[in-house]
Amino acid sequence: MRMDTLGGLTVRLTGGIDDKGGGNGPLVVLLHGFGAPGDDLVPLSEYLDAPTGTRFVFPEAPISIPMGFGDSRAWWMIDMARIQADRAAGKVRDISNDIPRGLTDARGRMKTFLDDLHGKFGADPARTILGGFSQGAMLSCDALLHSTQPYAGLIQLSGTLVAKPEWGPLLLKRKGLPLFQSHGTQDPILPYVMAERLRDEFLKAGMMVEWLPFRGGHEIPEPVLRKLGSFLLKAVR
Repeated sequence: MRMDTLGGLTVRLTGGIDDKGGGNGPLVVLLHGFGAPGDDLVPLSEYLDAPTGTRFVFPEAPISIPMGFGDSRAWWMIDMARIQADRAAGKVRDISNDIPRGLTDARGRMKTFLDDLHGKFGADPARTILGGFSQGAMLSCDALLHSTQPYAGLIQLSGTLVAKPEWGPLLLKRKGLPLFQSHGTQDPILPYVMAERLRDEFLKAGMMVEWLPFRGGHEIPEPVLRKLGSFLLKAVR
C-alpha cells in the first residue's frame, strides 16, 4: 500500500502490478462510512476477487470528528443522537427525500478528486467502478449520478436512499449500469426497508442490480465479499 494526495484528499492505493496501485489495470474506488478511519476499507482489497492488475483506491474523508476513539472521519456531519433516539423508539425514519446538509460540498470534493484521479492515473472511467459503505455508499452514488463519465459500475454496501428529488431524474440516465447492492436485514443504523426502497429505484431506472440481502447488521460479511468479487470480475476488464 502507498499513500498519496488526489484532489486535496488523502488516499490509500493498493493492488495493481506492485500492490501500491501501479500499472494500468481497472480502478475500484471505495469510500468508507461515517465515523470510520481513512484506512477502514483497505483490507477488502486482499479478499476480493478482481481482474488481474486491478487497482484499489481508498479516499479518506476530510472531516475529522470527535467520537472518542481513533481517527474518526466523515464526508458530512450527521445527527447521531437522532438516529439513536429513533432506534430506541423503534422508529424507521424515512430520509429518502432529505438532501443532507453538506452533501453538495462533499459532491464537489468528489468531483475534484475523481478528475485528478483520472488525470494523474490516465485511467479510463469506463474501467472504473465507484462505491462505498454506508455514508460512503451514499456519496459514491451521488457522485456517479452527477457525473457524465461512463463509469463501469456502482457498489452500494449498506447504503440508503437520500436526495430522491435530485437522484430520481439522474438515475434514468444510467440505464443498464451494473450495480452491486448489499444490506443487512437487521441493520440498526440504516434500516433494511429503506435499502429495499433504494433497490427499487435502481430497478425502476433500468439499472442491472445484483441484490444481496443478508442476515446481519451494519457490516460487510464474508458472503458479501464473495459475491462482490464475482461482480468485479464481470464488471471490469
